Amino acid sequence: MNRGNHRDMSRHAAGEVEGRKTGSNASAEPIAVVGMACRFPGADNLDDFWQLLESGGNTVIHGSPGPGDDRVSEMFPDDVAVHDASRYGAFLPDIDRFDAAFFRISPLEAASLDPQQRLLLEVSWEALEDAAIDPDRLIGSRTGVYAGIGSYEYQEIVRDDGGAGGPDTPLYLVTGNRFSTATGRVSFALGLEGPSIAVDTACSSSLVALHQAVAGLQRGEADLALTGGVCVILSPLTTEAFANAGMLSPTGQCWTFDERADGFVRSEGCGMLVLKRLSEAEAAGDRIWGLVRGSAVNQDGERPGLPAPKAATQARVIEQALLRAGIPPSQVDYLEAHGTGTKLGDPTELAAAASIYGKGREESRPLLVGSVKTNIGHLAAAAGAAGLIKALLAMRRGVIPKHLNFETPNSEIDWDEIPIKITTTPTEWPPVSGRGPLAGVSSFGFSGTNSHVVVEGYGNRDETAANGAGPWPVGAATPVSPI
Repeated sequence: MNRGNHRDMSRHAAGEVEGRKTGSNASAEPIAVVGMACRFPGADNLDDFWQLLESGGNTVIHGSPGPGDDRVSEMFPDDVAVHDASRYGAFLPDIDRFDAAFFRISPLEAASLDPQQRLLLEVSWEALEDAAIDPDRLIGSRTGVYAGIGSYEYQEIVRDDGGAGGPDTPLYLVTGNRFSTATGRVSFALGLEGPSIAVDTACSSSLVALHQAVAGLQRGEADLALTGGVCVILSPLTTEAFANAGMLSPTGQCWTFDERADGFVRSEGCGMLVLKRLSEAEAAGDRIWGLVRGSAVNQDGERPGLPAPKAATQARVIEQALLRAGIPPSQVDYLEAHGTGTKLGDPTELAAAASIYGKGREESRPLLVGSVKTNIGHLAAAAGAAGLIKALLAMRRGVIPKHLNFETPNSEIDWDEIPIKITTTPTEWPPVSGRGPLAGVSSFGFSGTNSHVVVEGYGNRDETAANGAGPWPVGAATPVSPI
């Protein structure tokens, strides 16, 4: 981030985002992703993230009992008996560091800020930089902020450290630890006057937030949107509760779709995307990472238990997203799966996906499937954003990264009957004619809320530069007088 010279890198006139009048009708056109940024385990930015994926990196660690310099040891500092699944995780470095002065926040207030609020501020700014948008020119604009967030763990630390209670308790402890103020702080810091909505539907939060952002743009409620999700792991109570419930992997990996599947690994990070209506992005000459063609959200409703997945409703949310996109299921090339790596969840997810994406699909062109959780674990409220960013990067590069931890296919899945192939090696994106590459991204919450997004690559992939940049779209042709 660079607050000093960011004005120089903007291509946008002050009125471009503000130009559409309030209440104008926005058609349900595709939504362009014009900027992205991330902080994921082992990856401080998009380039690092792609290198991690391309190399087949795995960022899960095991923290030893007793004092140490890893987050697990910080949560469990004493040599006490805890579930071994609690000692695995994928973490961000320097979670305690924050440039408060950059965002004009006082040291006292900064100390009360949940690291998730700090990350949303920083990664939102970086996403705008990636979109070449001057944040200062967004002041007063109808720019919306929609983010998935689902953890109050920092508040537990502040309370346990004696920072709450009594007549001298600052309001910062409240404003620094609420979901509403996480997105509200981004809007406040940047002077944004569009919708500001925090979403908590558990593991599907960030894709549900994106669904709301897309709807806001298409309905004309916003002219630009920041959307994504964030998760930070700070509490031993949450980790132990998941472990004791049998939800975490005691072997320390997301063995997604593998016979060894025994639960997920907790992970943390933040991913944010900048969205615009396609016509306005093209008119502005924006670089476009890809298009959101359709999205959908639904609920599992009645089922054996609250966290239990339900194939029928997972299939239905995929079908709804495809209908909104106007795309036949057989045309979708790749599915970035939710893929938690559980005995029940994996077979349910693939059965649901196959029931929709298998319709009309040729045997020679199976649906390719992978999950970023095998690289960086399960980011909870930010999981969908991580999967979506992976899919968009893969489209731009023309290569689907290797899906890790898959050796012996899960015996509960009828592999002979489903038109699906797990990308166990780096796989060239299937060649297509007359359209961009197409992918679905799934995210399912243990709340029962399901989300699915259909995205399309933008531009002619054959023209993409070898380093994955470009082709950069340009604005409308303008007459130029001869010299």
